[in-house]
Amino acid sequence: MNKKSVNEKVLAKTVQRCRERNIIIPTYKQMSNPELVPEKIKKELKNIGLWDLHPYNLFRITWKNEPTAFGGGFGGVNFIEFPPELTGVKARIMMLIGKYFPTGAHKVGATFGPLVEKLVTGRFDPTSQKALWPSTGNYCRGGAYDSRLLGCESIAILPEEMSQERFDWLKDIGAEVFATPGCESNVKEIYDKVKELEKERGDSIVTLNQFSEIGNPLWHYAITGPAMEEAFLQNKSESSRFSAIFLTQGSAGTLGSAEYIREKHPLVKVCAGEALQCPTLLFNGYGGHRIEGIGDKHVPWIHNLKNMDMVAGIDDNATMRLMRLFNEPAGVEFLVESGVPQAFADKLDLLGISSIANLIGSIKMAKYYEMNENDVIFTVATDSMEMYQSRLLQERERLGEFTPTKAAVAFEADLMGVNIDHILELSYYDKKRMHNLKYFTWVEQQGKSVEELDAQWYDDDYWKRQFALVDEWDAEIERFNEMTGLPGKL
Repeated sequence: MNKKSVNEKVLAKTVQRCRERNIIIPTYKQMSNPELVPEKIKKELKNIGLWDLHPYNLFRITWKNEPTAFGGGFGGVNFIEFPPELTGVKARIMMLIGKYFPTGAHKVGATFGPLVEKLVTGRFDPTSQKALWPSTGNYCRGGAYDSRLLGCESIAILPEEMSQERFDWLKDIGAEVFATPGCESNVKEIYDKVKELEKERGDSIVTLNQFSEIGNPLWHYAITGPAMEEAFLQNKSESSRFSAIFLTQGSAGTLGSAEYIREKHPLVKVCAGEALQCPTLLFNGYGGHRIEGIGDKHVPWIHNLKNMDMVAGIDDNATMRLMRLFNEPAGVEFLVESGVPQAFADKLDLLGISSIANLIGSIKMAKYYEMNENDVIFTVATDSMEMYQSRLLQERERLGEFTPTKAAVAFEADLMGVNIDHILELSYYDKKRMHNLKYFTWVEQQGKSVEELDAQWYDDDYWKRQFALVDEWDAEIERFNEMTGLPGKL
């Protein structure tokens, strides 16, 4: 890091704020390996709920929380492996589970990096500035939560058609909330609101845009990638190979994990998914969709297209039908009758809407590459159905009772019937075409330089330099904590 970027005056204020509120910031190493968390903090966590607004819950920004709502410690990586009776493929599909993060979604990690990197260098003043979180849902929730734990005020921007649970929770936590026109794919409207607020409020806000902040994929490079690798190594057979990663594009943050896995398994296939109803990567397309948790109509600045092997369109109709199959009593009963173990069927509420899309995409990859039982595919459940009960109710009201017949249709059409349509295996120029789409959003609209855009494509070390910052940020976090004097009291 360039030390000249440190604002010592603001840094002193931030140190004082953290000292007064007993805020110790975890390092990336501690989030990846909670065994490194100080014993006193582990002991205190036994009396703290997973969602509580307590600064020690910063240490629960990890895939390794004990799966309990209160007082949990740390353990192995939270993941599930889908039985072939449900997927219809021989390949092993493993999914990291995000429900056991504070707020019930892994976005507390994606928001940790962008905010903390500014706090520990004096580029954000928690005593006079608000953190502005433009989002399509979980990101602003994670940002508002992290802000509260770190002694900062926050502003959340998200589309008006997102689930009511998101709006209710944001207001309860004390965030200033703005609803923008449209649905999940209306990202430009969010950016327009950001510009309006920046013009109105000037330096009193700091925008932390998940689509452009490298701290977002950097967190996944440092935490999610190693979690996938650990789960793979602990559960592989002698003939297993880490064959594929499927992740919906969204902000491209979680795809940062693929940068780490590529280093360990160079032959891994990486697929970025998107809603078929808004096929931006596939066809330079546009549209609205219902797969909450992924944003569209543009390519995120932080998406390294060179690290992709394919893109796939996921039908939101199939996703919504599977939401009901996995959560309605008649659906779960049908799955069990079809051979899915009851114990596993009871876990399907761990998948939120975008998680279901990730499952569909993983099955598509398995079929496209004709994978067998030696192939392991990893994906992620960003959140759980806890966030979408209102959507389940809306589907019941719209379509009526979910009957055994509807369950059978969804099972056959949307699981067993998954095929390899709407998949594009990428050539060099396919990737370049997608990369070039960044120009229209980021250079023309958001003020990025064309020189950096070209560097992302032509400079072989551009992305390596970005992800190599992890160790530097850990050193800055440790330096900051020492300035507060708090670690010495543990």
